[in-house]
Amino acid sequence: MYIIIVGGGRVGYYLARALLEEGHEVLIIEKNASFCDIINEEMGSVCIRGDGCEAATLADVGAGRADMLVAVTGDDEDNLVACQVAKYKFNVPRTIARIRNPQNEAIFKKLGVDVPVSATNIILEAIEKEVPTHPLTHLLTLTERGLELVEVRIPPTSSSIGKPLKEIPLPAGSRLALIIPKNRRPRIPTPSSILREGDQVIALTTPEAEESLRTALTGT
Repeated sequence: MYIIIVGGGRVGYYLARALLEEGHEVLIIEKNASFCDIINEEMGSVCIRGDGCEAATLADVGAGRADMLVAVTGDDEDNLVACQVAKYKFNVPRTIARIRNPQNEAIFKKLGVDVPVSATNIILEAIEKEVPTHPLTHLLTLTERGLELVEVRIPPTSSSIGKPLKEIPLPAGSRLALIIPKNRRPRIPTPSSILREGDQVIALTTPEAEESLRTALTGT
């Protein structure tokens, strides 16, 4: 794959090294001449000095044939613009943007960024997996379809315990995909499946229905 990285700071540097080791064709666009010199000395001629937000710069590096553009500068606005120019000017199939402010994630998605990556949210989700009191964890976001794959743990206080699924009012657009009981084999949910304390429920839902799904399953 031909992958363009906008931003040659620490994130861009280590990302480029990893991608090169995997055999990808990589080019970094970096405004700082010193950063470019360091990268080129260590990795070969893989960095050019320029502004990845500008169409002329992206044209010069062959963005029209790129498989992916990853914007990892320290500025959310620059990352957004670089991804938009790549997608709508050069039809780059996949764009990924680093987000420093997690509140920007929703707007990035609405404006066409395929994968907004918030380090803050990644850390929070890692914490959530270790905190048994937190009932819902994001597993995967299907941006193109407007869906999310989530895991909901059934707490001991849940009003859904002991009820068959057909009696639990799930929000529209939500589907349960798998129930993983404690110390038992996973099972595919049916209308007569009974939820028990400690069950892990894997579900497909929309961002808008996520809170309603959590409430329906946990009773909180």
